[in-house]
Formats: sequence, structure tokens, C-alpha cells
Amino acid sequence: MRERANRFARTVKLDARLRAHIALVCASMREFRLGENIGRLSLGSYQLPLGVSATSLTEPEQGFTVRFQEGTEEEPDTYVFHAVISHEKLRPLVDAAFNLLPKEVTPVVEIGSRDAYRTVDIYLAEEPISLVDFLRGWYEFEDVLLEDVTIGVGANSEEPWVDVFVDSWKGVLISVPVEMRDEVEKMLEEHGLTEVVSTWDEDLREGENSETDDETLVTRDVLEILDDHSPDLDELLLILRERWLLELNVDRETNVDDAGRHLGMTLWHAIVLAISSEGDAERGAYISVWMTAGSLAQAEELLEDALLDHPQWVFESVYTMDRVAFDDRAPSLTNLPHTRRRPAVHELDIEPWGEDGADGAPGGSEGGPDRTPRDSDDDQPTRGDDSGPSGSPLPPTTPSNRAPRRGHGGGPAGGGNGGGGSGGNN
Repeated sequence: MRERANRFARTVKLDARLRAHIALVCASMREFRLGENIGRLSLGSYQLPLGVSATSLTEPEQGFTVRFQEGTEEEPDTYVFHAVISHEKLRPLVDAAFNLLPKEVTPVVEIGSRDAYRTVDIYLAEEPISLVDFLRGWYEFEDVLLEDVTIGVGANSEEPWVDVFVDSWKGVLISVPVEMRDEVEKMLEEHGLTEVVSTWDEDLREGENSETDDETLVTRDVLEILDDHSPDLDELLLILRERWLLELNVDRETNVDDAGRHLGMTLWHAIVLAISSEGDAERGAYISVWMTAGSLAQAEELLEDALLDHPQWVFESVYTMDRVAFDDRAPSLTNLPHTRRRPAVHELDIEPWGEDGADGAPGGSEGGPDRTPRDSDDDQPTRGDDSGPSGSPLPPTTPSNRAPRRGHGGGPAGGGNGGGGSGGNN
């Protein structure tokens, strides 16, 4: 399962200032809640996550598949399990799977990307954290993580070599050393699962890239969104990045798509977090920048140069940075040439917040409930643990011009991306 960790050559680190900003965002946001009156679909006796609003898929065979994976010089031989179980039985299975992990783990998050040339964004912890801290974050957002089909979450360790991942379709992927096979099989059988030849229809793999893909699955948001200050999946990702020390796995020096094809110059859209140069902590801005660049590193250089022309704002961190297909450019860039051979900034727009700004800080009189500080004891966390300080002013949690996230590319058959079910249907 370490192929997820090796997918890209380098990582973009989450700097200390962005961590501080994320901590403020986490403190004042409202509670994450599932939307009301979302009907759950079923395929026969198999209940789907709420994030699926329509599908033409057939009912899967509930059970688990297992395959042997030969090791390398650096990795041991392992058995890879992929378990599929109806949603009402999923939580106890996930709890038992996470109990296979040791006291220190490396969290992994895979989430549908808004980047035009990347299907999935993969985030890895920059260093191992305690299992207690990982589970505290998991249980706080478990309701959402088990229902949204654009995100998968898990953790792995090197001693022992164990990987547990809940994929976007809420299949449970488990990779363990050979000597742990009996333990995992016993655990799965205790949850009513037996080994099967395949779970989801084998034809799904053959048809994943067909013209009927869009008709096979229709997804929907599961979070309650009441207004612009309601927390969404992007805010949840920000919190997990701060809690679990996550970094986006990308190669900053190249510009390739999922297939490894070099793209040359592409259109980029970035949203930058900035604060007032006067030192007023209650004033800041989101700065939206459209540009052409040949790599992430080059785009960051363009950003730095462009912000020098606006000394009233001090750069904090990049909030989002994604490549955009030319046909999806902003309306204001209608006359932009299709072919561009040089890096350049095309548009910069500043959206202030706070005093004298267009928006006030989120929370305030409409903010969510205060959260108690994180416990410092080492007890195993349980569902409902609260964490994080409260009461700090900060910018609106949702910039007004972000593109929507695309769905996770793994699908129920587990094809394609990272850990999203690579153990299934074998």
C-alpha cells in the first residue's frame, strides 16, 4: 500500500503560518452536520453512503477478497484484504480494523481534486503521529467521513507493516504482514464476512472509462450548508491537515497529468491568504490570482512577484492552488489566447474581510458553539470528543470563487487511485 506514498516525487509542506491560520479557522467554525432529509439508497440488502444520490450499479457481494503481495527489499510480503459491508454495519468493522494499528501511525487522506488534470489529491502526514491523535480526529468527523464518497481516510505503520484505509466507497482496505493473516480473517469473520471471489461487479473495471460512466454514479454533498459560513468539506480537510500534519503529495518542478503526460504551460488559479500590513489581526483578505505557469514552483514564483505590488497586504500562505482547463477560465479572461508560451499573471482580485472589508469574520453572533480544549491524556478517544480553542477572529471560511471538487476516481471496484479499493475484485 506504500504506492500511495510514492506516487509523487516531492511534497509541498504546510508552513507554520498556515497551521496557525487553520487553527483559527477550526476554532470559530460551526459544527459539521449532515444535511437533513437525505434519503439513503440501497442495492438489495446493501445500504450505500449518503453521498450516492443515484446509481445503476448492481448489488455487491458482501464479504472480503484477499490477495498475496510479494515484498521488495524494503517491504515485507503482505496480504491485502478488501472488505465490503452494508453501511449500517460499517462503523464496528472500521473500529476493529483501526485496532490493528500500532501506537504510532502515518495518516493518509485521498480526496476528489478540483485540479483539472488530477483526479485525486493525496495528503500524507509529514511524520508519524500517535494513534490516539489519529483516532481523535477520525471520531470527531466520522459521520461525514463515512458518508461522503469523495474522500477516503486511513493510516499506516512500518513496524508492524500495517495499512488500514477506508476508501471513498467505504470499503475497508487492510494490508498486513503474512503472519497477521489469520488475525485479520478472524476479525472479518466476527463481523459476519466471509471470503468471496469478488465484491463489486467485475465489469465495473472494464467500463470505468466508458461514455456511460456519468450514468453509473451520481454523487451529492452530504454536509448541511445553510449559508456562506457553514463549514464544508474543504474546511474539514483544513482541520485534518492541521491535526494530522498532512502535506499534499505533488512534484513542484513538473507539470504532468494523472497519466504522466507533460502538459507544458497551463492555466492556474490560486487563492492566497493575506493579513493587513498594519498588523491588525482582525483584517485580512483572500487574494485570487489567475496565471499561466509550467509547474507549481513557477506558479509560486509568479504569486510572490505579483503580491509585491500590493504592500498593504502581507502574504500568509497559499490556501488553494489548482490547474484549470482553458474552457473553464474566468469570464473576465475570455480574450486570453489559448496558446501561451510564457509564464504570466493574468488577473489578481482582492477580497477583504474584517473591519472595512466586504465580509466579517465567521462565527460572531452566528458562530457555532465553543469547543473545549483537546484532552492531554492518553486514553483511547471515543466518538464525540471535542477539541480546539475558541473565540478568535478570522476571515470568512469559504472564498467566493472556488471551483467544485470532482468525485473520487477509485469507484467501488477499487480501480485506479491510491488505496481506493486496490484489494477488491481479485
